[in-house]
Amino acid sequence: MKRFITIAALLLSCLSMSAQKYIESHSDILPKTSLRPERTVLLYPEGQSVDKGISENGIAITLGPGEDNGLQGEETCSGNGNRGNIGDFARMDLYRPAKCNGTLVIVAPGGGYNYVSSFNEGVYVAKWLNDHGYMAVVLKYRMPNGHQTVPLTDIQNAIRYCRHKAFSWGIDRIGVMGFSAGGHLSATAATMYTGVLTRPDFAVMIYPRITLRRGESNGTKHGLLGRDEAWAGRETEHEKLLAHWSAENHVTTDTPPCFIALSADDHTVAPTNALPFYSELISHEVPVEMHVYPSGGHGWGFSYEKYKGEGRDNFAPYRSDFESALLRWLDTQSL
Repeated sequence: MKRFITIAALLLSCLSMSAQKYIESHSDILPKTSLRPERTVLLYPEGQSVDKGISENGIAITLGPGEDNGLQGEETCSGNGNRGNIGDFARMDLYRPAKCNGTLVIVAPGGGYNYVSSFNEGVYVAKWLNDHGYMAVVLKYRMPNGHQTVPLTDIQNAIRYCRHKAFSWGIDRIGVMGFSAGGHLSATAATMYTGVLTRPDFAVMIYPRITLRRGESNGTKHGLLGRDEAWAGRETEHEKLLAHWSAENHVTTDTPPCFIALSADDHTVAPTNALPFYSELISHEVPVEMHVYPSGGHGWGFSYEKYKGEGRDNFAPYRSDFESALLRWLDTQSL
């Protein structure tokens, strides 16, 4: 028995060292802000092959991974912070402001369920939130890779963890904010929660892909369920899954308040894609605010001159209005 415990401890130690290697990989690729996470927490400290989540003092705080997404090898990271091939080392980066207002936002970057845009829709978002007194948790969730449940499992476990820590962190409200595919993940988190521990108090979706349709080419659908041709001969099953993962089909009167922002000239996700979700929120009398800006395209996130110090901001004419509207709305959720 002692030998077994020693081997188990060694394996866990090796995993921890590997995790540190993953987390520190491409350390020369850094965001153009001095902000760094106060702490990084692995969602599955023992990896995906073990059905365990995070435990403290012998008490399970979160659930296990549910299923292994099958990705092997090291994570990838591009020069602009797009991290791909996320598997065993799905994690949360914690950013605490100097003075917290009591509200925490779990940030889900986009990337078509093939990578996470960890700078543009991650750390720069955390910087903006911290600047306004909000605690931020940037989620580097697993890529589906044919395992459609894993992103939702990850964000639900992130919510569970934050709920467990809320009192010690001085937090009384926990919401989610997602961009593009991360907007889809935030919409599903807001409508497909399993109970009070996984229900967010509010949800923000920025240029989100929410409705999934057969015959419509888009990265989020392909990343989550694969291309349409992969379902040849199983079209009925495919249609059911498309309906299941379209968040408007799960809206109820208990869905938390939502904020949606997008651009009318978005050619990656049609602006009309959010309308079925918006319509269901209205019909169920769920508080919702939606802003459609004339231009800006897709993916404008928070990568602009204030944080990057360079480059052209396609959303520049409307950014100030967007930030003011979002901050006002967030503040109302903190009351």
